[in-house]
Amino acid sequence: MKKELVIEWKHIGNEIEKTAEEFEETGMTLSAVLAEIRMLLEMEGVSVRVVETVLPDDAPAGSGSLLFNGVPIEELLEGVEVTATACSCAGCDTCETCGEEEAECRTLRYNGEEYEAIPPELIGRAAAKALEME
Repeated sequence: MKKELVIEWKHIGNEIEKTAEEFEETGMTLSAVLAEIRMLLEMEGVSVRVVETVLPDDAPAGSGSLLFNGVPIEELLEGVEVTATACSCAGCDTCETCGEEEAECRTLRYNGEEYEAIPPELIGRAAAKALEME
């Protein structure tokens, strides 16, 4: 039986004029990591499918999350925790991205560092861990 790795990327950005850079960066990083590992996974009998879920523009806290076979990255990887920081785009009175005053955005904390965009090494490790769970 062939295994499947389904990666869901959740982000805001359907109705807004400007999507925050960290959301775009996570999407580009995800594409780059998958370009590197897709052939290896397929040689091992694993098909890869990416699902992009666009959240309502008023939900920046849930944006930028990645799920691997339905499991959030922070549940797959030990030492990764979700935090919230003031949106980097919220330097003025109102966040240009979501229209909220002093909006908070979802970030990940790992090894003492905070990341608005999910780093490639965490994406690769989470994909491997999700496949180990099957």
